[in-house]
Amino acid sequence: MRDDRAEFEAKKRVSAAALATDHGLLHRAAELEIDSARHDYTYLWSWLGLPIIQLPPDIVALQEIIWETRPDVIVETGVARGGSLILSASILQLLGGDRFVIGVDIEIRRHNRAAIESHPLGGRVRLVEGSSVEPATVATVRSMIPDGRRVMVVLDSDHSHDHVLAELRLYAPLVTPDAFLVVADTVLGLPEARDVHVRGWGPDNNPMTALRAYLGETSDFVADPFYNGKLLMTSNPGGYLRRI
Repeated sequence: MRDDRAEFEAKKRVSAAALATDHGLLHRAAELEIDSARHDYTYLWSWLGLPIIQLPPDIVALQEIIWETRPDVIVETGVARGGSLILSASILQLLGGDRFVIGVDIEIRRHNRAAIESHPLGGRVRLVEGSSVEPATVATVRSMIPDGRRVMVVLDSDHSHDHVLAELRLYAPLVTPDAFLVVADTVLGLPEARDVHVRGWGPDNNPMTALRAYLGETSDFVADPFYNGKLLMTSNPGGYLRRI
């Protein structure tokens, strides 16, 4: 029987590119996502027993990216209840070796730390408590990454423009060529979210405005057309960046 795997993969990319131009469908999906937030939709999911505060398509995309790019170290700002760290750790476990994830948060609550550290995959997680933009915190993270390792970064902490832009300037340089930088909750910058005002975040103060500002400062990253194109419902539109 003919091996059609390459053809299948190529067709996926054509479909993703077409989806990215279906603006009517994307608008309806964004409205549905914003409306679902009234029911705390992103809070309803878990990964291997720990809450993961993300949309299911983003969860699937993250595991695809990790499996495809095979990072040695994943740095995540924003620990919350630990599910995202365990998601990363679970794929790193399957990849093997001494791969690990570093979780950074200004406050790691005792019960969340206990749940993460006692998890069967807790041995692949390193926790750093402190503001992600404080020099001492950044220095600690850098010191934990061995030379020559392949690094991926996920930014998902304070979603204000200034904080995300500071994180981008500090952590994006850690990302190695062809690895990914993921900027979370860029959905707050969509027109459909113009009436969403949480913790001061809004149309002019959100991760998307920070991302646009940062991309104006560097040519090191491009928005990956496949992952950004195929995610119909996502908290991170345009936020999946590949280092070139």
